[in-house]
Amino acid sequence: MNPVEIWRSYAEGKQTYAQLARHYCCSAKTIQRCIDRVRIDTEKTFNSVANVLMDTTYFGQSFGVMVFRDSLSGKILYRQYVKYETNALYFSGIAEIRRRGIHIQSIICDGRKGLFGLFGDIPMQMCQFHQVRTVVRYLTRKPQTDAAGELKSLTLKITKLSKSEFTEKLEAWHLKWRDHLDQRSIPSTAGKSFYTHKRLRSAYLSLKRNLPVLFTFEDYGELMIPNTTNALEGCFSDLKNKLRNHNGLYKQRKMKFIDGFFKA
Repeated sequence: MNPVEIWRSYAEGKQTYAQLARHYCCSAKTIQRCIDRVRIDTEKTFNSVANVLMDTTYFGQSFGVMVFRDSLSGKILYRQYVKYETNALYFSGIAEIRRRGIHIQSIICDGRKGLFGLFGDIPMQMCQFHQVRTVVRYLTRKPQTDAAGELKSLTLKITKLSKSEFTEKLEAWHLKWRDHLDQRSIPSTAGKSFYTHKRLRSAYLSLKRNLPVLFTFEDYGELMIPNTTNALEGCFSDLKNKLRNHNGLYKQRKMKFIDGFFKA
């Protein structure tokens, strides 16, 4: 019984304890102990420059892993287990990557409040698909007004439009629907008036506010910055699909599986 071969069958071949036990004619506990003895090799060589994709995925309410991946090499530069996703933890992760001598030429992330401007002069790209999700969350999948329908339709085209094209179309939308957007309602009881279409305003203001960081990849074309964090999202999906074959793992064994998957 070669522990490394058993680990590969378990982690990469999706074999469960029970399946491996039947194959090796032993108990599941024996397989478990064998896997526990395996040491995880981590990646130690990296490119000198990196475009850093960063995001966090969760395995339950208070157990997550924050991952930093280089879009150029596809390697995981760093990962840390977190209870909650915070800007301070993202900052410490970037600091650790820099400490290893890697020059970070750009950061690609979701639209988490407070992240932009946290890393000095490093170009920041907001994931365009995260922006789409934000708008769809405000407007729903089936908008009830023409104004909302048009804004959603424009947002869904964001990955196919240039910065100038999207900006022009967003401004044209606002010019067309400005009066609708600024419409206010007066409550039946005494009180202040409020915006009638609050969710529509929120969707529009989100686009307007994030516009400076939605097309950074276009402003720095020579750096080959991706416009989304999709590569990292796909990595998370692959990890969770593999973990589904091993439901019920204790936290420490789940962390070992994740370490083996990321090799970081």
